[in-house]
Amino acid sequence: MYCQECGKKPATLHFTKIVNGEKTEFHICESCAREKGEGIPGAPNSFSIHSLLSGLLDFEHMGSSGVGGAAKQPVLRCEDCGLTYTQFSKIGRFGCSSCYQAFADKLDPLLKRVHSSTIHSGKIPKRSGGQIQCKREIEQLRRDLQAKIEHEDFESAAQLRDRIRELERKIADL
Repeated sequence: MYCQECGKKPATLHFTKIVNGEKTEFHICESCAREKGEGIPGAPNSFSIHSLLSGLLDFEHMGSSGVGGAAKQPVLRCEDCGLTYTQFSKIGRFGCSSCYQAFADKLDPLLKRVHSSTIHSGKIPKRSGGQIQCKREIEQLRRDLQAKIEHEDFESAAQLRDRIRELERKIADL
């Protein structure tokens, strides 16, 4: 595929932009990308995941007036490595494993905004997938069971209880 701008060089960069639900694809060469000002991976001014994270963290700093730093707040700092939350928001990386606990109050809202959850539910390995899927289903059924009990829908709750027992037996057999 050739560059959509110059039509001479092979397209090495492929961009997909979605604005207001409209998807636009660009296939361009590196030189045309530089001219257009698009980020080239690995280049000094290129976009990175750290830039995205930093942008989300800066958004969080803004107060109701829309201006960051309006009120003086105590500096949030990791006790082990000394990294401040401001430094973390600029570089987008933690200094050590203790930073997770030090910045936990700020991370939960960030993770919910980025991932819609604070619980990782990644891919399931094929070998142990059956057991893991059963456990996840049991967890969901238990939440549903609790809701049915709270709404006094005992017939549906009994069906959920029976399904949970069935899945627990299935896990024991695996």
